[in-house]
Formats: sequence, C-alpha cells, structure tokens
Amino acid sequence: MSAVLVIVGILALLLLRVPIAFAILGPCLAYMAVGGQSTGLSLRTAAQEVNSFPLLAVPLFILLGVVANHTGIADRLFAFARLLLGRVRGGLGYVNIGVSVGFSWISGTALADVAGMGKMIVPAMTKAGYPRRFSLGLTAATSLISPIMPPSIPAIVYASVAAVSTAALFAAAVVPALLVAGGLTLAVYLWTRDKPELSGERAGRGELAGAALRALGPLGAPALLLGGILSGLFTPTEAAAVGVAYVLVLGLCYRRLTPRALWRIGVETVTTAASIAVILAASGLLGWVLAREQVPQRVASFLLGLTDHPAVLLLLVSAVLILIGTVLEPIAALVITVPVLLPVAVQLGIDPVHFGVVTIICLMIGLLTPPIGGVLFVLGSATRTPMHEVFRGTAPFLVPLVAVLLLLILTPDLVLFLPGLLDL
Repeated sequence: MSAVLVIVGILALLLLRVPIAFAILGPCLAYMAVGGQSTGLSLRTAAQEVNSFPLLAVPLFILLGVVANHTGIADRLFAFARLLLGRVRGGLGYVNIGVSVGFSWISGTALADVAGMGKMIVPAMTKAGYPRRFSLGLTAATSLISPIMPPSIPAIVYASVAAVSTAALFAAAVVPALLVAGGLTLAVYLWTRDKPELSGERAGRGELAGAALRALGPLGAPALLLGGILSGLFTPTEAAAVGVAYVLVLGLCYRRLTPRALWRIGVETVTTAASIAVILAASGLLGWVLAREQVPQRVASFLLGLTDHPAVLLLLVSAVLILIGTVLEPIAALVITVPVLLPVAVQLGIDPVHFGVVTIICLMIGLLTPPIGGVLFVLGSATRTPMHEVFRGTAPFLVPLVAVLLLLILTPDLVLFLPGLLDL
C-alpha cells in the first residue's frame, strides 16, 4: 500500500506539471520521513545512482550533440542529402530520414535531433509542396533514430542500470535503428509513389561535389566514434571525449565557434546534463523505495503467473513501457522500470541486451504520444505548431515503428547478431 501511495503521489504531481525530478523526490522523501529513515540515507541513495563511470559518457555525448548543432553539421548533411536525392520522387522525405540517420551518430537524443531538424527540414518540405502534417509527422518519427542508434544516451543509462556492456548494447542497436529508418523509408515511398509533383530538380555535378566535400568532415564523426568503440580502441566514455574534440576542431575550421557560441554551448550542455543527473538521482531513490516494498518480486510473480513464454512476456512488457513512456521522461522510466522488469525477463531466458533494445524503442515510441509526448512539444515549439496538429501528423508513422518493434521482439537474432559477430 505504501508503494501504491508513492506512485499515486508521483502521478498526481506530474499531472500538476511539477518537474519530473521533484515529482519523484517529494513522495519518496515523504515515504522515508514517515518510515523514520534519515535524510542522510536519502542523500546517499540518490548520490549512488549517479556515481557511475559509464554515466560519465552522458554529459560528454550531450556536449557532442550540442556542439554539432551549433557548428552547422546538420546543415551540411542536409545540403548534401538534398542535392543527392532532390530529383527522386518524395526526395525530401528520404532526405529527412537520411539526415536523421547521419546526425544520429553524433546526437544521441531525440529531443536534440528534433529541435535542430524541425526548424530546418519542416519549412523546406512545406515550401516544396509537402503537407505540413506529413512533414511534422515524419520529422518527429525520424528523431527517434538518434536515441536508438549509438551513441545513445538512453543506452548508456540502461547499460549502467542493468550492468551490461555499453559496447554490446551499442552494437545491438545498429540493426534496429536501420530497420526503423527502413520502415519510415517504406512509409514515405508508399505515400509518395503516386505524387509526381514531389520530384525535384537534378543537381549539377559541380554543385553535388561541393556539397559532398563540405559533408566529408561530419561524415567522419560516425566512423571515429562507432569504429573506435566496436574495435575496442575506446571505451564509450573515451569515445565521447574524442568525438567532442573532433567536432570542436570542425567547428573551428568552419569558423562557427565564436565566444558567444561557446557560452551558449556550455549553458545548454550543463543545463541538460544537470537535469538528467537530478532525474537519475531521484529515480534511484524511488528504486530504493520500490525495492524496500518488494515491488519487483510482486511484479515478477504477477507476470510469471500470466505467461512463461519469452515473446509473450516481451509483448506485455512493451505495452506497459509504451504507456509509461507517454507520461515519464525516458531516463526516469529506464531507471525505475529496468530493476523491476529485467529480472523477470532474465528468468525466462531473454538476453539483457535484447531486452534493453526493446525497452529503449518502447520508451521512444512513448515520446511520440500524448499526454507528455516530449518530441511533440519540442517540435511544436520549434515550428510554432499546436501539439494536437503535430500528433495528428505523427500518428500514421507509429505504424512502421510498432511494426519494427514487433519484428525485433519475435526475431531476437536481429538484435544479437552484431554483438555476437564482434564478440562483445
């Protein structure tokens, strides 16, 4: 009953628009005060949650994405992709997906991706004759590639909570991220196949060569980051530091790193990293409360009473996680749900890496659905569009995303193939 009251209190505060970290902290601190627990224990429990070496990569990857946004890397990728695919029917739709795939190797978060891409791609697609809802929906959906494709900040958090290899989780996420991109590509093809008016003009060879040359530097970042991690040359944390140095050099070469830009980069990075750290700390305290009330054991007993089939369990868990993702920020949701659900999955023989990829995709789909819908809010703000309009455009693209999720649940080898090949 105590755990139920804590959860009800958290939900009530979230409905009142209290920031997530404080909505979690308040009921947990009240629980500990009523139970006679010391304030010192609360602080130690919260601090332990962020005292983790793998989590050091989080602020570095945030810095990497922020620097990439401010140095015009996405602009260069967009210009190259637009010239390359402009003549293809529905070319800007494919450009939207391609730029998100390219930028995902640097960004690591959906919100950073959609904030940067929304201002650039949605107006370009609308001007070219694409319906605004289609442009908004596709941009929102493609932003989910970033937190799935390595370097993924949710993957780093999951690896820390679940005590699995970050490199293995990064490798496992590559194929699912490409499948998401492929599913969205198919959706664009089906929608544009009878719309010849959405074909652009062929670019000249010189113009295309110039754009390719300008995109060469940004395209080197993925090879450096993922190649270094998967080859064992860098740990994810070291790769983040190397990646930051690389994009800073690019920024200097592009003459985009002015003192004013560096100040904005620092403020944005510190603000984002600090908010994630506070959420992690608060979620760690909630995890302690749930463990003390034996919630994981009760959930395990309930789920195992429903089924002992791994795929059926993953389907049930996926439905729950998508619902949780609609109201909770993904980082908080990971720290709260993984300690409860992962032991049940392992008990039925589900690989923790496979479970991690499925969990991340479920929570990312939650970002596209009200009432919270973080991606919807950010995209609506960036494009000055009401949230309900963004969601109406996004809703059709949930179909390929859910289809990919079902494929990954039913075919674990798609997730585990690459880590096994690389012996991670």
